[in-house]
Amino acid sequence: MRMMCMFDLPVDTVNEKRQYRIFRKELIRNGFTMLQYSVYARAIQNRSAGKKYEKAIKRFLPVHGEVRLIAVSEKQYNDMKILVGSRSKQEELVGNKELVII
Repeated sequence: MRMMCMFDLPVDTVNEKRQYRIFRKELIRNGFTMLQYSVYARAIQNRSAGKKYEKAIKRFLPVHGEVRLIAVSEKQYNDMKILVGSRSKQEELVGNKELVII
C-alpha cells in the first residue's frame, strides 16, 4: 500500500514559512518522498502501519492550512496516470517494491 500526504500550507509570515519547512522535513524524516510539490507518498505494509504514520504526522501538524492523508493499494497507485511530466528518479528506483534498502 501507499500512504499519500497532500497539503496546502500558507507561507505568508516568517512563522508560517518555518512551520512549512518543519512539516516538510518531518515528512521526509518519516520516509515520505515528494511526488509533486505538496504531495508526498511512502510505502506502508497495511492500514495499521498507516495509523503509525498518521499519529506521527499529527505530532508535527502546522497550525494553519490543510493536510490530507489517503492510503491506496499498490494497484491503484500504479494505475495513476501521469498526464504531463514523468516519473521521478525515486519512483523509477522504488517502482512497486514496498521496501527498498539503499
